[in-house]
Amino acid sequence: MAATSKTAQIPYSTRLDIAEDDRHKLVTMLNETLAATSDLYSQTKQAHWNVKGKDFYQLHLLYDELAEKLEEPLDLVAERIVLLGGYAYGTVRMAAEASPIAPFPGTDQEGDQDTFNDPSFLTTLADRWAQYADHIREMDKKADDIGDPGTADLYDQIIHIAERGTWFIEGHLQRYHGGLKEEGQDPK
Repeated sequence: MAATSKTAQIPYSTRLDIAEDDRHKLVTMLNETLAATSDLYSQTKQAHWNVKGKDFYQLHLLYDELAEKLEEPLDLVAERIVLLGGYAYGTVRMAAEASPIAPFPGTDQEGDQDTFNDPSFLTTLADRWAQYADHIREMDKKADDIGDPGTADLYDQIIHIAERGTWFIEGHLQRYHGGLKEEGQDPK
């Protein structure tokens, strides 16, 4: 779900030389990113807390490390919102309403608790991290188009975290083939 119209409010003035209309756009974008980052953090911690199975220890540590990598962007995005004169909508409830990241299946109170033990769980989490990376890329382009190098630079920093997190999860989905040609592929 996209950020609500309330995220476009600019209650504070600033001496920064950024037009108010542009600040409205940037604050709206950043609040959507704050929601996405908070949502992805929560989904990753949910995985950390509930993972079971033969790869428990490795995945438990991986999910915790990935969630920790989102803590700094959460803070930086919220501070950028306020720096631009906006209000950071950062509660969990606000994030759930405004996040562009798809909800995680089976994570409601009535959901299937075996979701975290299913091999498709890794695919779903990798998909959520990839959605986040796509969101960050889109917001980076918008910040560039608006002409705000400070916000664009922030998105440049976050994309590295999003792509690396996706890569780390995808690494658990791929099988090593020992250099053997897979069916239908040309050897290199």
